[in-house]
Amino acid sequence: MKRSPLSLGLALAVALTAIPLVQAADIDAKPQLGTFGVDLGARDASVKPGNDFNRYVNGHWLDTYQLKDYETSYGSFNELRDRSEAQVHALIEELQQRKDLAAGSDAQKVRDYYASFMDRATRDAAGIKPLQPVLDRIGAIRSQKDLVAAFANVELDGTTAPVRLGVDLDRKDPDQYLVGLRVGGLGLPDKDYYLNGDERFVRIRAAYVEHIQRMLGFAGVKDAKARAEAVLALETELAKPQWERAQLRNRDKTYNVVSFADLVKQYPGYDWAAQVKAQGMPALDRVNVLTPSAVQPVLDVIARTPLPVWRDYLTFHAVRNNASLLSREIDEAAFAFNGTVLSGQKAQREDWKRGVALVGDTDGLGDALGKLYVERHFSPQSKAAMDQLVANLRSALRHNLEKIDWMSEATKAEAYHKLETFRPKIGYPSKWREYGSVTIVPGDLMANVMQMRRYYRDDENRRIGTRPDRDEWFMTPQTVNAYYNSTFNEIVFPAAILQPPFFDLNADPAVNYGAIGAVIGHEMGHGFDDQGSKSDFAGIQRNWWTDADRANFEQRTKALGAQYDGFCPIEGTCVNGALTMGENLGDLGGISMAYTAYQLSLGGKPAPVIDGLTGDQRFFLAWGQVWKGKYRDEALVNLIKTNPHSPVQFRANGPLRNFDPWYQAFDVKPGDAMYLPPEQRVRIW
Repeated sequence: MKRSPLSLGLALAVALTAIPLVQAADIDAKPQLGTFGVDLGARDASVKPGNDFNRYVNGHWLDTYQLKDYETSYGSFNELRDRSEAQVHALIEELQQRKDLAAGSDAQKVRDYYASFMDRATRDAAGIKPLQPVLDRIGAIRSQKDLVAAFANVELDGTTAPVRLGVDLDRKDPDQYLVGLRVGGLGLPDKDYYLNGDERFVRIRAAYVEHIQRMLGFAGVKDAKARAEAVLALETELAKPQWERAQLRNRDKTYNVVSFADLVKQYPGYDWAAQVKAQGMPALDRVNVLTPSAVQPVLDVIARTPLPVWRDYLTFHAVRNNASLLSREIDEAAFAFNGTVLSGQKAQREDWKRGVALVGDTDGLGDALGKLYVERHFSPQSKAAMDQLVANLRSALRHNLEKIDWMSEATKAEAYHKLETFRPKIGYPSKWREYGSVTIVPGDLMANVMQMRRYYRDDENRRIGTRPDRDEWFMTPQTVNAYYNSTFNEIVFPAAILQPPFFDLNADPAVNYGAIGAVIGHEMGHGFDDQGSKSDFAGIQRNWWTDADRANFEQRTKALGAQYDGFCPIEGTCVNGALTMGENLGDLGGISMAYTAYQLSLGGKPAPVIDGLTGDQRFFLAWGQVWKGKYRDEALVNLIKTNPHSPVQFRANGPLRNFDPWYQAFDVKPGDAMYLPPEQRVRIW
C-alpha cells in the first residue's frame, strides 16, 4: 500500500509522547518466548556479560544445538525462515490437493511448478536430456560472434559469463533506469579462492578441478581432467583484474557513465552492439561501467582464450548451475562440491524445502505465494504496531542527530530532510506482480524454469527507457529479511520478519525495541552509512556534506573498521572491516536509535523490573537473542570472504563495546574482555 512520509512535526510528537505498542486483542496472551519475550534458557549464566555478551545470552544454545546435516549455519534468522518456509509449504500443499484450479491462474502455476520440481522419477529418468538444447547451443559456438551471443544468454541458459549487462536504477537520476556493465564469470565464491596460497584454498582448488571434470563428464566431454584444468586456469586469469569486494562497495568509484559510442571506442575488440541485441535490449545510449580498470584485462582474456576452452567453460557452468533441476545423480555430484567443499554441508536440504525456494523466491512465482501468505499469516495488528515502531525510530534518529557534536548545522539540515522523507514499506506491496505471460505446464521442470527465466529477462529489458515504479518491492512478503534502498530512500520490512524473536505483539516493549526496533534502526542507518550517506533525500547520489563533516565521519568509521579487523573467528581468517563497514554501521546506529526510542517511549517513567531484570537489561538481551547463531567452518570462511555482514557473534558483541548504556546495564568494568575505554568507543548516530 502506498504510504506518505511522516511530517517532521508528527515524528517529533510521537517521540515525546509515551505511546504503547498496539496490543493483541487477547489481553491474556503470552509472549512466544519466555515470560517477557526472551528465552532465558538459552543463556550461559556462568559467563560474565562483559566478557562475552553473545555467550552470556546464547551460550547454552550454542553448546547444545547440533547443526543438521543440511545446515551450513543456524540461528534466529533461520528459525524464522524455517517457520515461513513451513507456512508457505502448507499453502502449496493445499493447492496440490485441488483439482478445480483454473488453467492459467496463479494458483495453477504455483501448483504445477512445484509438482514438476518434486517429480523425481521423471527427472531421474531424463538425466541430462532436459539440458541438451543448451549444451547443443554451446557446442555450436564456432566464432567470436557466437561466443558473444552465448554470453548474452546466460540468464536463459543458466550459465555464467565474464561480461554482463544488467538493468539498474540510475543512482544520480532515480527516475530512470541505467544499464550497467559488470565483469565476473567466476565459479568460486571470490577471487581470493583462486589466488590465495593458504593450504585451505589450495585444497579447494584441487577439489574444484575434480568438480569441473565430473560436470563435464555428464555432458559427454572426453579427456575431462585436462580440460577441467584449462577451465580453472581461465577463471584464474579472469579473477586477477577484478576488484576486491570492499572496493565494489564504493559508490563513487562504481558510477562511471559513458555513452554507448564511447564504450565501443574505449573497449574495442568486443562486439557490444551484438551483445545488446542478443540480450533482447533496445539500442542503448548510455552505460555505467562499474569497474573500468577491470574491463579491458577481461576482454583481453576473452580474446586470447581458444574457443574450445570457452565451450568447456560454458558447458561446465551449464551443467553445474542447472544440476538441481536434473537427475539425482547430477544433483548430488554438484552438491558434493558446492555444498560440502564450499560450505561444509553433509546433506542436501529436503526436496520440499528446495521446491518451496524455487517457486516462492523473487525469480519464481514469489508474489503469487506472497498474496496467499499475507492473507493467512499477517495480521492488521502487526501492521499497525510496525507502523508505530517505525515512526518512533524515525523520531529517535532525529533526537540522536540533534545531539551529535561532530556535524555542522548545515549538514544536519540535509540529514533531517532525508530522515523526514524516508518512506517505510511494511508487510507487503500495494501492487502485486502479474504472471499472465508465464505458462507453467505439468511434468516439465526445465520448460517451466525456462519460462520463468525468460519472463524475468523480458521484464528487465522492458524497463529500459521507462520510469521506475517506486511502489515496487524487491523482496517477497514471505522473505525473512529487510532492506534499505538508497535510490528510493525507503526502508522495507516483509511480513515474515515480523515474528518472534524479532517482533511479538505480546512481548515486553523493551524486547520489541531491542529486537525489531534495532533492525528498523539498522535499515534507517543505511541511509547514513559510509555509502548510503552519499545519496540525498531524493535518492540522488551527491555530496550533501561539508568537507569537515565528512572528515569527522570518516575518522569515526576508520576506527570502527579497525575494531572489526581484529575479530578473527578462525586462525588466519579475520573479518574485513572495510567490506562489512556498512552493516557494522547499521548495527551500531540501529541499537543506538532503538535504545533512544525505547527510553522516549517510557515517557520519563521507570521501566518495570521483570524476572529480576531491568528494562535496559531486557532490551540488550533481546538484541543478543536476535544474533544467536553458529556456523560450520567452511561456511564461516565463505561468509567472511564474500559477505558484507559480519559473523553473528560479532554483530552481537561489536556494537555493544561502543555503547555506554550497555556498560551501565551490566556493570561492565575495566578488565572485562569486551571493555573499551570511553575514548576508544565509536559513537556516530
